Amino acid sequence: MYLSGDGQLSRRAFAGAVASFTIVPRHVLGAPFVPPSDRLTLASVGLGRQGQAVTVELLARPDVQVVAVCDCNRFSKDYAEYGENDLLQSARRLLGAGYESWGEDLASPGFAQLTHEFRTSLGMGGREPAKRLVEAYYGSRNGSGSYKGCAAYNDYRELLEKEKDVDAVYVATPDHWHAPISLAAMERRKHVLCQKPMTHTIGDARRMAQVARDMKVATSLPVNNPSSESTRLIADWIADGAIGHVREVHNWSSRPFWPQGIDRPAEAQPVPQGLDWNLWLGPAPERPFNHAYLPFVWRGWHDFGCGSFGDMGCYSFAGVFKILGLTPPVGVEACSSESWAETFPKASIVHLDYPAVGDRPAVRMSWYDGGLRPKRPAGLRAEDRHYFQAGEDNEGILYVGDKGIILAGFNGNNPRVYPEAKKYQPLARPPRGERPRNVAIDQWVAAARGGSQAPLANFEIQSPVTEAFLLGCIAQRFPGERIEWDTAGMRITNSEKLNGYVDPPARALPPVAGG
Repeated sequence: MYLSGDGQLSRRAFAGAVASFTIVPRHVLGAPFVPPSDRLTLASVGLGRQGQAVTVELLARPDVQVVAVCDCNRFSKDYAEYGENDLLQSARRLLGAGYESWGEDLASPGFAQLTHEFRTSLGMGGREPAKRLVEAYYGSRNGSGSYKGCAAYNDYRELLEKEKDVDAVYVATPDHWHAPISLAAMERRKHVLCQKPMTHTIGDARRMAQVARDMKVATSLPVNNPSSESTRLIADWIADGAIGHVREVHNWSSRPFWPQGIDRPAEAQPVPQGLDWNLWLGPAPERPFNHAYLPFVWRGWHDFGCGSFGDMGCYSFAGVFKILGLTPPVGVEACSSESWAETFPKASIVHLDYPAVGDRPAVRMSWYDGGLRPKRPAGLRAEDRHYFQAGEDNEGILYVGDKGIILAGFNGNNPRVYPEAKKYQPLARPPRGERPRNVAIDQWVAAARGGSQAPLANFEIQSPVTEAFLLGCIAQRFPGERIEWDTAGMRITNSEKLNGYVDPPARALPPVAGG
């Protein structure tokens, strides 16, 4: 075998190495068996909580081979996770029997209280633990227990230069890095799966859709709403006239779970060992390091994230756009608790006005976050009233028509028509604790492997969805100022000040280390 200078199996030698897997019994590799030559070779960029979770899902697929990982953080154990030692436990479940004690040195150091309401377990992240997991997984499946075929990089540009024959890239960095990495990969004709939100700016959303179209690569967000049974059911009910013409939609989230409504910290802190802070900043304006920015808490900062709207609106809006056939809004305005120079507000309401299309009348969609909710309709079943009560999981969506309403969970799950009618029955609820399959990833992998069907969450379809909630993010910065939006010209027509946030200039990227 030919090894690179750091002891990694070279990409040139990779095909020959994995070919040896074909002599291993299929029950060892898992079913269905996919020949190595037919597998999608993939690099994961960004190994925080979401990056690891989806990489674990991709590793478990017999039609995908993870060959490289990349993160500007070498290793730390300060990433927010959804349960105690959740990231390590998911890795052990992937590895299976005999690996119940794998990665003891990666165990959680404890908990952190990120806000008054939100306490989280801290977990592992960075390129080194990701590389260890990839190699442990493939080693556990090849009969020898040993595998050294995963390269690890600090900089995605070095990865793309050295891993020239990789088929696809999964991007799971903070929001401000989504577009630069996705564009660079697509320009090299790599298929791209990008974490939500698709981009940090409207201009980048347009560019990503155009490059995906030009390069003819498979793209997707891991967002299932356009493909869900709940979305199909709500669309069928509305098309059948269950609630008449829809004129209002209300959508509310209990986010943020991270600090918002704060000022920039005055002091600089030492950069943690193993973190390339300048590269982490990337296209964002330069500033001294402080733990107020990462991990996880970057979502609340304008320069790095898109707040609650970008974190959650990409899910629900993808479903609403599909159900109602929406185009980008023509007007947007927000009200909020307070306005802050560098962070999103603690709580806000955003109104988005969509134009009439065909037989569908104009629609006003209202977004609520930070614990705010619309007025609860009268006559709800007892089991549906919780959507309007305080609580982390009490998020919902409400379609208001001429003849009635449809109330559902945040993503359209468990919908119910009011006034109730036997004709419109909700779906059977899945067993408690059952995790639905990520259909968006299925669609993307199939398309990347040569399938003819484009994923329903691809960049071209999701660009106008992204445009809508990013206009909402701009409105949250300037509560009380209405945005008049010209989507054809990609301009805010009534404010040059606000128009400057549609496609703002980016900082020049730092040079590749050693380049």
